[in-house]
Amino acid sequence: MAAAKRPNFLIIVADDLGFSDTKPYGSEIDTPVLDRLSRDGIRLTNFHTAQACSPTRSMLFSGTDNHIAGLGQMAEAAQMKKNVTGKLPDYVGKPGYEGYLNWKVAALPEILSDAGYLTIMSGKWHLGMTPDVSPSARGFKKSFGFLPGCGNHFNYEPQFDQSEDTMLLTSDGFWMENEKLIDRKKDLPKDFYSSNFFTDKLIDMLANRTEAEKQQPFFSYLAYTAPHWPMQAPEEVIEKYRGKYDEGPDKLRLDRLEQLKRLGLVPSDVEAAPPVGFESGVGWDDLTDHERAISARKMEVYAAMVDLLDQNIGKVVDLLETSGELDNTFILFMSDNGAEGSTLEAAPLLSSFKTLGELIAAYYDNSLENIVMDILPTVLQLAQVQHPGTSFRGRNVVVPRGKSWVDHLSAPPQYVSVHEDKNHIHGWELFGNRAIRKGDWKAVLLARQGGEEWELFNVEDDPAEQHDLAKSRPEILDEMLVHWATYVAETGLVEDAF
Repeated sequence: MAAAKRPNFLIIVADDLGFSDTKPYGSEIDTPVLDRLSRDGIRLTNFHTAQACSPTRSMLFSGTDNHIAGLGQMAEAAQMKKNVTGKLPDYVGKPGYEGYLNWKVAALPEILSDAGYLTIMSGKWHLGMTPDVSPSARGFKKSFGFLPGCGNHFNYEPQFDQSEDTMLLTSDGFWMENEKLIDRKKDLPKDFYSSNFFTDKLIDMLANRTEAEKQQPFFSYLAYTAPHWPMQAPEEVIEKYRGKYDEGPDKLRLDRLEQLKRLGLVPSDVEAAPPVGFESGVGWDDLTDHERAISARKMEVYAAMVDLLDQNIGKVVDLLETSGELDNTFILFMSDNGAEGSTLEAAPLLSSFKTLGELIAAYYDNSLENIVMDILPTVLQLAQVQHPGTSFRGRNVVVPRGKSWVDHLSAPPQYVSVHEDKNHIHGWELFGNRAIRKGDWKAVLLARQGGEEWELFNVEDDPAEQHDLAKSRPEILDEMLVHWATYVAETGLVEDAF
């Protein structure tokens, strides 16, 4: 098939976006572009990521588990541990814990670039902090990358008294354009705002392709740092949400839950989970007026950050529509994990692909059991590109653990099951928090929350995971722990890695 007939790809990743933070998932925040994409495409309601940023991104680009791809632990965690204990943790240097997307995997942009795709990216990388493991080193022909996990959204950096804080909280020295490190102070505009600038950079790359590049299909990756902390947005957008959150987070939580029920995204009889952050017993009514005002202001800023994401995504969609490429572009929007502070079960994903009508068909919602590492095999199948198997560019690589969605997305929702819901087994682990899931059963050990014993939940009957069945169904828990041991052995997971 001619290259022009192969689809383009636009993969958009938000940072720490919560499940119900956009209109298609019940939010009060204004996100009309994402609403439109969800109406034109497919809304996935059972999509799973890793627990945090870089592990999810490693799974996206490798098609395999983060403990295999090099992000068994976030790179920042080792320095954090050293700051507390005075020494690096034992996992440092072990396979799968390199702290960057390792060379055991063939990265998605590498594979597509070799197959004739123009590969471009703008935004957060978080898969390596040096030029030898930067976007340009892993297959992106054109890139503007912010290498760390987070940074200020404006062109400003605070001055710190403690030098060890700078790795986590400043972004100086970690910007790259193609193969070149750039200086934030000199090379970024004074009116820089992360979401606006990353979008404009991607648009510039698309709009200024050469005639030869226009003959190539493109794979584009737009990775925002919003709405990850620090909470920052332009004042005029914040003003739009003034007063909307004065009744507090618990009221907002219940309002959103009711909207999720109306949308059919959660069962009508679902039990609400307790709000994160109020475990101490200090609730909204216990706060002073000043404390409540600060909390409401934070949410106003957060809403503005999400609003701006939507506005910027709209600019890219408009460009593709104007260029006549929208109908041949597979657009996928996702969050790298759920909202800050949550222990994740699922994150939202929207996909839209107008030329493959059979993928959209008449189905708007589905309960597709899917995982972020499925994106690589799905994109490769749509692009008509084979994974290289166990050898790539002269090095040994692993075969993806993920599975393509393509053959399933045109099936009626009740028949859709990429991972054979009742039998597929999938594990997670990060920061000592562990989970293993098989069908409706999920076993969890939350070490960082003080958990010393595994808990067991039936997520079909109890999606909020409020009723621990470990003692009443010990035979199920025993089976799940056998699966956990297998997962550890298969991935090389270090169980005491935090």
